[in-house]
Amino acid sequence: MDPIGVERVQPVPWAEGDFWLLRRQNSPETPGRLGGPETVGAIGHWERAWQGAEVWEAGWGTLPEFQGGGLAAAAARRLISVVREERGRGGHPAVHAFPEVARAASNGGCRKAGCTLLGQPDLAYPKGNPIRSDDWYVDPRGPARSEGDW
Repeated sequence: MDPIGVERVQPVPWAEGDFWLLRRQNSPETPGRLGGPETVGAIGHWERAWQGAEVWEAGWGTLPEFQGGGLAAAAARRLISVVREERGRGGHPAVHAFPEVARAASNGGCRKAGCTLLGQPDLAYPKGNPIRSDDWYVDPRGPARSEGDW
């Protein structure tokens, strides 16, 4: 049984009309900073220099009314699949996510998405705001997991 649609998570490219989602994710009721039939959050990846190499950094947020049902982890697994395809076309050899250490749900999503915890670097997010983060890692060159392995 999948009451909130985890099995139907489908990433779609960011579009000009999606700014409302960014505003909503940065509202007081959404604990975080920062389409399809129903938008429940956002996930993305971008290039970043990390420890002397170019890697993909991933980040996501789920709207409050959809949190806690595994949607972020499902979206992260889909994103890793997309990055794995990009890797086949010359993409970067690593995907990292850097949630704040205190964000148990975000860190749980990384774990459920198949990421490996590498450490706790001191970063700044947003720029100028020091935070302690967990460094979660996935090697997109590795074999894809079947849905049952997650």
